[in-house]
Amino acid sequence: MDKIIELQSHREAQALLGLQDANARLIEKEFKVKLVLRGEHLKISGVSANIKKASGLIGYILEAARAGQGEPGKLDLAYLISNFKNPRKTPGIEIPETAVIRGATGKQIGPKTTGQREYVEAIKKYDIVFGIGPAGTGKTYLAMSCAVDALKKQEVRRIILTRPAIEAGESLGFLPGDMQEKISPYLRPLYDALYDMMEAERIEKYLETGIIEVAPLAYMRGRTLNDAFIILDEAQNCTAEQMKMFLTRLGFDSKAVITGDMTQSDLPHGKPIGLLQAQDILSATEGIEFIYFSGSDVVRHALVQRIIEAYDRVNREN
Repeated sequence: MDKIIELQSHREAQALLGLQDANARLIEKEFKVKLVLRGEHLKISGVSANIKKASGLIGYILEAARAGQGEPGKLDLAYLISNFKNPRKTPGIEIPETAVIRGATGKQIGPKTTGQREYVEAIKKYDIVFGIGPAGTGKTYLAMSCAVDALKKQEVRRIILTRPAIEAGESLGFLPGDMQEKISPYLRPLYDALYDMMEAERIEKYLETGIIEVAPLAYMRGRTLNDAFIILDEAQNCTAEQMKMFLTRLGFDSKAVITGDMTQSDLPHGKPIGLLQAQDILSATEGIEFIYFSGSDVVRHALVQRIIEAYDRVNREN
């Protein structure tokens, strides 16, 4: 079976095929189809189901090119292929929104999978959102991009980033330095994401003036956080008491995003996981949304997705 897609320009062909036809070869390999470009006509050959998925991806790339986004990067193409091969809900994938923001280098930052799009839309709609799923699904990164976007639009006056400083195998008391130096490694991933979103000079200024605050969860106790976008990262390491404490810090005109991976808790064995308890208690509460990510939302090396799927299979069998 064959399908013909008409291209409108050489620029579209370049965005679709990639440098030395690398994109086309990858699409052929992953979807088991044959692509042949003759003038402004692209012929897709293969079995019907494969053509349908491949043409959906090609249509997305062409629409993005017509919107001025250019050729997808290597990682972007891998994410798109994964989604069009294994769509979550329907035979076709919804085209994600454009970028939430432009990062410090001008790169567009936004959802790349259906699950990520649902997550970003939930953050915009609800005041408390839980993002639960495996590493590499963009839970913290996208929450950070939404926070920076809200700050730039003056929807909030400050951003607060926090995570529990759980002692994973080492005692903080034996680490060198003062308390700030001891907890800094726990907060490093938050800083890394932040520096992708904004210029370093602006970040330093905002940190000095308190517009952006990065602190361990224990520092949240006793506070009421108004006009703020608050991100609690690594929430699977929160105790039940810490989770309740955090959720009750939310003040007026504030928004909170809680991210975590249930399978990666470093809490002592037998200690109740606050994230799990919150899920049980709050899942039906109006105004709170839970978004669950899967291996198909992983936006790291393709092997990471396969590793997660392999572990999931073993867990289901056990």
